[in-house]
Amino acid sequence: MKHCRLAWLSILTMAICVAFPYRSPAPLIYTPGEGWRYEKAGGEGKWVRTRAKDQLDVAQKAYEAKEYSLAKKASTRTVNQWPFSDYAPQAQYLLAKSEDALGHDERAFKAYQKLLEKYPKIDNYDEALKRQQEIANRFLAGKWFKVFGVIPLFPSMDKTIKMYEQIVKNGPYSTVGPQAQMNIGAAYEKKWAKDYPEAARAYEKVADRFNGQPVAAEALYKAGVAYMKQAKTAEYDQSVSSQAMSTFTDYTTLYPDHDKVPEAKKAVTSLRTEQALGSFQIARFYERRKLWEGAQIYYNEVLIKDPDSKLADDARRHIDDIKNRLKAK
Repeated sequence: MKHCRLAWLSILTMAICVAFPYRSPAPLIYTPGEGWRYEKAGGEGKWVRTRAKDQLDVAQKAYEAKEYSLAKKASTRTVNQWPFSDYAPQAQYLLAKSEDALGHDERAFKAYQKLLEKYPKIDNYDEALKRQQEIANRFLAGKWFKVFGVIPLFPSMDKTIKMYEQIVKNGPYSTVGPQAQMNIGAAYEKKWAKDYPEAARAYEKVADRFNGQPVAAEALYKAGVAYMKQAKTAEYDQSVSSQAMSTFTDYTTLYPDHDKVPEAKKAVTSLRTEQALGSFQIARFYERRKLWEGAQIYYNEVLIKDPDSKLADDARRHIDDIKNRLKAK
């Protein structure tokens, strides 16, 4: 009975295949050097050419017609079949642009990278760098990276930083190089666990490397801001606060006409007040325990750090009181 049932199932399956031939799936075609590809029924090979120039023409016309999937296939075939031809660099560029147009940002970035590494003398080198920058900027703005290029996973500043680092490596002194380095700093600041010290170092690289360009002033100011943010974290560190003040002071000295100078001066004043307050609180700690010499040392630090503040006036009164106590002994 079981054998009869299996026989009937086999016959039924064959009958369905014969009766409904157009419902079978479109073919998967394998080409050496290209791998498997999906083709619509009846469309196999219509876009395939036997010469590199002709294949590139197919890709170019498809791209201009906004048939980006076809442009991608045709340009991929050009690169794979004729990697050393004069048409391969342009085909690789067209492949990257097609991935870009399809919204495959990660694939497009890698395709541009392959272009820059494999064909460094291509005329479109600067344009490819700009397109890489545009892709990285989208991820900096919060676009999600994808698993297998399909499933959105999460934003990642670490991956974004690697993209910008690659751009800087590709063209450190290119038109996009300075901004790419600046964006490394911005990405460190946008990480879930803010990394202000690394952000500051990224900005300082711009200030050092491009000190004759307008971007250097902005970079030095942002380095100061990053140090200041670090100084204001829960783990308050006066050495970082001092680094922030030093950076802001360098900025205002080197670029006195820059538009952020007023903000930098306010920041220095604020940081001095915070440092003075820290010393004042330590002095009060010693004073309450009648450790007069230690208290006097830290009250004097208040006078050094913020001499014209109200806190300094309070510190002077405490110093006078301590001196009177010590004399009375």
